[in-house]
Amino acid sequence: MSDTVAQRNPGLGHSTNRVGRSPDLLASARFNSAPEPLQIHGVREMNPALFTMFDQAESGAEAGEALLSYMQAMFSIDPEQQEAPGGKRPFRSSFLRLLQGWSFNSNGPEGAVLKGWVESRFGIAPSFHKEVLTCMTCPAWQVYTSEKMQSRFHGNAIWTQLDLLYEAAQWVARHFTFPAQSHLTLYRGSNALEDHAILERPSKREAVIRLNNLVSFSSEREVADCFGDKILTVEVPVVKVLSYPGLLPTRLLQGEREFLAIGGAYRVRIDDV
Repeated sequence: MSDTVAQRNPGLGHSTNRVGRSPDLLASARFNSAPEPLQIHGVREMNPALFTMFDQAESGAEAGEALLSYMQAMFSIDPEQQEAPGGKRPFRSSFLRLLQGWSFNSNGPEGAVLKGWVESRFGIAPSFHKEVLTCMTCPAWQVYTSEKMQSRFHGNAIWTQLDLLYEAAQWVARHFTFPAQSHLTLYRGSNALEDHAILERPSKREAVIRLNNLVSFSSEREVADCFGDKILTVEVPVVKVLSYPGLLPTRLLQGEREFLAIGGAYRVRIDDV
């Protein structure tokens, strides 16, 4: 079965990205086992004030508050700044709305926008959105493309907001949250391993699996148990983490101890619940 899945889902991607590493390398198990530093070109250079605020922070919590304040000011996503004549508030796309939408349904429009950002910045295309994506000309891909470009969620420089979120997450991780760690042990429940391309299966409990280009994990195995009859234990590189509990002074993604990470081919341990 794994050979069939791998053949029908060979992995989609692009030849370019904005982090200066080959997309094939970034999506590989080799990179995930031995990661290299990543940086989205131009983000720090265009936002020196944010990183000055980070340098002055004395804790991860202070850095998270600085990030939220900066994003609110830069993109007018603070409720008071959205007030318009007549008492109406215009809809403004924000990274917070995307994270909230992802937490409800990763295959909704918000999820498509997030997957599209990964596709643009890292060159790794999604392998699943509502259904397995087998090629860039199939009907399922057209649905994904339509959702990721929806004007409702794609305005207000939304990918730039996500660039800042990623770079901020990396800065805070290195300086406060995970200062000496290259990997995090995270867990994911699954009921449908057949939706993933199983690239290698050295034993019943071990595999190399191609995960989607953006993936939710939990730091708590007991939480992952609730989401499938199989538990995947994965060593996720810190350099691939977009968001994690405690990064922002909000309740988003907190309840399930949810981490959002860039996907690709991962070596995983597979256990029954």
